[in-house]
Amino acid sequence: MTDIPVQRAVALVDDAAVERNCRRLVGELAEGGSLCAVVKANGYGHGAAECARAALAGGAERLAVAAAAEAAELRRHLPDARILTMGALTEPELDAALAAASDVAVWHPRFAELIAERGAELGVRPRLHVKYDTGMGRLGERDPDAVLSLLDRVGADDRVELAGVWTHFATADELDSRFFGEQLDRFAAVAERVRADHPGVLVHAANSAATLRDPDSHFDLVRCGIAIYGLDPFHADPFERRLEPALELRSYVADVKRFPAGTSAGYGRRWRAPADTWVGVLPIGYGDGVRRALTNNAETLVAGARYPLVGTVSMDNLTIDLGAGTRVESGSPAVLIGAQGDERILCEEVARRLETITYEVTCGISARVPRVHVRSEGP
Repeated sequence: MTDIPVQRAVALVDDAAVERNCRRLVGELAEGGSLCAVVKANGYGHGAAECARAALAGGAERLAVAAAAEAAELRRHLPDARILTMGALTEPELDAALAAASDVAVWHPRFAELIAERGAELGVRPRLHVKYDTGMGRLGERDPDAVLSLLDRVGADDRVELAGVWTHFATADELDSRFFGEQLDRFAAVAERVRADHPGVLVHAANSAATLRDPDSHFDLVRCGIAIYGLDPFHADPFERRLEPALELRSYVADVKRFPAGTSAGYGRRWRAPADTWVGVLPIGYGDGVRRALTNNAETLVAGARYPLVGTVSMDNLTIDLGAGTRVESGSPAVLIGAQGDERILCEEVARRLETITYEVTCGISARVPRVHVRSEGP
């Protein structure tokens, strides 16, 4: 990725990679299908507005967020974008979402009535997407007959527009899961009725994993989040899915110190040099999103080589073992996620070490780490 000046901590985001990932996903869809790019949680930590622009340039037709404040912020940057707010909303949040001209999700008749009333008072005609809980067990109506009844009610109310019906898969990223098929069958049965009774209403279900797993899940629209950022929804290797990681997390070696055998590094002395060695200090830590659980459990790239992270990760610093003899000097660039020379540390690797998922890793990069947006020329 592009060279930039050495900084204490920086997340370098390749907007062109986001654009190319979206083009790759759009190419996966059947004729008539479209892509909704999910940019909630500040674009999964990558930067919502910038990644939204890149996604739209890559062929996405809509954007989705979770919260009303996210919709309002996105609207300030993208006045003409079609936005869906997918999460639960309090009444003030509903007003904010409607003021941002965002579509909203609904699954209770009483909330549908509130939306209609607030829309009339605000002088807008809200667009509603009825959510069917086919098995995720979170937001949404579980009873398919109640879903169909709500769809009819919303469709008959001139104060609002019935815009969509949707669901979300619980196990699309588990390739051996039969539950994915069960959810898909439940939703498909309702979708068939919706298409007959409410033609033109958007039917959507697929997340990134479902989009890449099963074309039958595509319907009219797919909602891709993690894949547009070049992360593998199946938690393996994004390059095998023809996806390009868009984010690199960088720091630098602020100091190089000689450690005689037995010398410790970090709080609690959780690492002691087994032999005489050199240790590099990087001015980045859990205050920046480098999780403390990576203590003695990660590697960092310096001068194109991997070096183990040793000692407890502090709020603002961590230490790496450079070995008995080293040419690494203070000021050397370091990469915690990304590529340097012929080596690469994938976000998926960091997630596996933490026994979590890539979503949590990138969302966990803190606000004090600047996001620098660049555009590469492609692989």
